[in-house]
Amino acid sequence: MLPLIMLVDDNEEILDFLDRILQKKYAIIRATDGVQALKLLETEAVQLIVSDVMMPGMDGFELCKTIKSNLEYSHIPVILLTAKNTIQSKVQGLELGADAYIEKPFSKEHLMAQIASLLANRNHIREFYASSPLVHIRSMAHTKEDEQFLEKLHVAICKNLEDTDMDVEKLARAMNMSRITLYRKIKAISVLTPLEVITITRLKKAAELLAEGNYKMYEIADRVGFSSQSNFTRSFQKQFGITPSEYLHSKQQERRI
Repeated sequence: MLPLIMLVDDNEEILDFLDRILQKKYAIIRATDGVQALKLLETEAVQLIVSDVMMPGMDGFELCKTIKSNLEYSHIPVILLTAKNTIQSKVQGLELGADAYIEKPFSKEHLMAQIASLLANRNHIREFYASSPLVHIRSMAHTKEDEQFLEKLHVAICKNLEDTDMDVEKLARAMNMSRITLYRKIKAISVLTPLEVITITRLKKAAELLAEGNYKMYEIADRVGFSSQSNFTRSFQKQFGITPSEYLHSKQQERRI
């Protein structure tokens, strides 16, 4: 599926222009003001927003501020388009959490490069988190709200690591969130399901214990909630491309150097 981008502008001609240049690479939804944009965010899994600044009612600055301070939407990159070319307006947009600020008139190549860069950067960060044994889940945060959410999520999972039956329902209760809201937030930030995040957190904790070198393999498997050592070994190798024994050996070698 193509990444879903929301375009927000009160000028239909601008919306038509943006739609036309982006539709080959992205799925597009449109809003004519900030209020309509926020309404669409309640039902649409938007991956990036391109918004004009000067709009009646809720302008682009206010829309950006609202998005970046809302736990459910704060992960979404926001590009602000504006005819204002003062340093003050640029600073204001960036202080409100905008990920990019592009002056009008702009080239379509510049806009498309900025969109591609923001989406690719997030994908690289997600892949690095998932494939690196000791990288913390906070590495995927792009806002203070996301960092707080991911830290709380990490703590909630770690408190229940030995529970082999931990699932989305239990995690949602621990997070004091609805199952649907939790699923949407985790999926939006990481492109992973809650169960996948639980499994990766187990494996990363196992990597920490392996690096310490104070536990037997079966003890580690038990401590992080795997029903058997063989299941743990398969999962670890699948996730990180290395067996627990090989990882342990590499850490022992590092300590000798």
